[in-house]
Amino acid sequence: MTEFVTADDGTRIAFDREGEGPAVIFVGGAFQHRAMDPESRELASRLAARGLTVLNYDRRGRGESGGAAPFTLADEITALRALLDAAGGRAALFGMSSGGSISLAAAAAGLPVTALALWEVPLDPEGAERPQRFLEGLRQRIREGDGDATVEYFMQDFPPEWIAGAKASPAWVGMTAVGPTLEVDSESLAVAASRPHRELWGGIRVPVLALVGADTLPLFPPAADAIAAAVPGARRVDVAGRDHRWDPDELARILAEFLLSTAG
Repeated sequence: MTEFVTADDGTRIAFDREGEGPAVIFVGGAFQHRAMDPESRELASRLAARGLTVLNYDRRGRGESGGAAPFTLADEITALRALLDAAGGRAALFGMSSGGSISLAAAAAGLPVTALALWEVPLDPEGAERPQRFLEGLRQRIREGDGDATVEYFMQDFPPEWIAGAKASPAWVGMTAVGPTLEVDSESLAVAASRPHRELWGGIRVPVLALVGADTLPLFPPAADAIAAAVPGARRVDVAGRDHRWDPDELARILAEFLLSTAG
C-alpha cells in the first residue's frame, strides 16, 4: 500500500515500505519511479527478505508524488529529509545512477544518513564545464515545454540503440511526462563537477560503497574510483552486471551485507 509523507513545502511524496530492520531509502535516477521500475521493486523485495526495511519512493513530479516545475536539487533533498523522518529519523541511501549524485549531495548537506550505496553514478571529471552547460541547455528545453526534445537532449550521450528503443516503446510517453524532473538529475551532476570532489564530499563520515557493474560502460568505473578517492573510507566494489544494469542476486547480497553491517 502506498504511503505518503509531506515535505516542508507541503508537497506529498509517495513511497512503498517493505520489510523490517535497518532502513534504506532508494533514490532513483533519471526517469525511475515505482510504476515503471520493476528491477528496483524486485531488489527492494530481496533486501526486505534479508532483514532490511526498504522505502522506495517516487521523486517529486513522478508517479504519485506531487510537485511542480521548476524542480531543484534543494527541494529533492527536502523530500529526502521527510522520508528519513518516516524511516525513524535515520537511514541509509541507495542511489541509482544520477540518484547517486543526489544521495551524495544529501549526505554532504548533513542529512541523518547512516550509509551510502551508489550504483554507477555518471560523474564527469571534477572541474569539467560541460555539466553546467548541459544543465543550461536542458533548462531551456524544459521552459519551451517540448517533452520529446527535453528527453532527447537529456539522452544525447546514451548509446543510440538505447534512445531508439526508448522512443519505440510504450515507456516513451512516461519518460517525456517526467522530463521536467530531469533538471534535478542534471543539477546534481553539475554540482558534482563544480568543485574538487574531496572538497564536496570529504566531510561525509558514513560508510560508502561505489558500486559498478563488471561489464559496463566506460564512464562508470572511473567515476566509482573518483568517489572512493574523495570520501574518507569509501571503497569501490565491482558487481556482476552490464550496460548499467545489475545482477539482482549478487547486488542484493552485497547490499544486504553492507547495510546490515553498517546499521547502528
